[in-house]
Amino acid sequence: MKNNENGKKIFSIVELLILGIFLLALIACFAIQLAAPHLAFSAWIRENVWDVEKSLISLKSHVPTLIKSIIYIVIVYAVCRLLRVFFSVRMKKNYRAQTTFYLLDGFVKYACAIAIIILVLKACGVNTAALVASIGVLTLVVGLGAQPLIADIIAGIFIIFEDEYHVGEIVTIGDFRGTVMEIGIRSTKLLDAAGNIKIINNSAIGDVINLSRELSLAVVDCDFPYDVPVEVVENILKNNFEQIASNIPAIKEGPYYKGVCMFKDSNVTIKIVAKCLEEDRFQVERDLNREYRRLLTENGIDIAYPQVVINYPTEKNFQVSKQDKASAVEFTQEQTQLAKDLEEQQN
Repeated sequence: MKNNENGKKIFSIVELLILGIFLLALIACFAIQLAAPHLAFSAWIRENVWDVEKSLISLKSHVPTLIKSIIYIVIVYAVCRLLRVFFSVRMKKNYRAQTTFYLLDGFVKYACAIAIIILVLKACGVNTAALVASIGVLTLVVGLGAQPLIADIIAGIFIIFEDEYHVGEIVTIGDFRGTVMEIGIRSTKLLDAAGNIKIINNSAIGDVINLSRELSLAVVDCDFPYDVPVEVVENILKNNFEQIASNIPAIKEGPYYKGVCMFKDSNVTIKIVAKCLEEDRFQVERDLNREYRRLLTENGIDIAYPQVVINYPTEKNFQVSKQDKASAVEFTQEQTQLAKDLEEQQN
């Protein structure tokens, strides 16, 4: 890496030296022609390199055209900058306005570039009316051959005005999940959690899942061994759900106990869910798993796993009173009601 950087520095220095020598040579030619036009060397320069007098006369005759072109460029550039600044200030209050800003910004840049070309040609004496008419015919011809480009532009406009997704929202397009970075004239850019950027042509966007409009569901499956009564685990959850919610600030609603969902070889599996923002969903699931593991450890419960028994294990005698059973049943019914509208199947 250091060798490459040193090589680039040396190359840049050589370039600057060559440019400096070239400029000095031009200045020397210019000075010699003006200071000593009678010298043979000056005559050779005029014939073979550069005639300063002719260049100055030619430049003088084109000064009005040059000034007019510069004025046109400055005016159009200033209007372009003002429009872009105006859109930037007025359209960054919410996600939808930001999305519209990116589309308008692209239109303004292309329109200003076309306007500068036409105005400069007009200043040079070109018949721009005929040119614009020719551009119209050319646009029709190009349009017939560039239908995918036109389809991308129209699809981008519909995406914005139908409010399908905004810049900053998390969406799934096809098999790619990411945050919308930009909705351009032709394409949409998505950024995933690994830093990969996917560019999708607007016309190629089919099924879109917008994950940011509503709260997302964090779902975790938690195990406990068969020798622990389910009522014991349910009462542990009942007594600690408020603490879990306070320990995980990203949880917006819940957590909720959904009940027993699976019987495995060595463990019973229960399901716990909570509602949160989509960008926090995976972290909330990890935090819920951690909190569940902490609660089991604090209460002397371990998850069963395949092992070779070489001694007699200590027998655990969990006593479940009638009051505990009634409390667990009450808790299960309450949680079923609270979480009845929540679906676990979510991408």
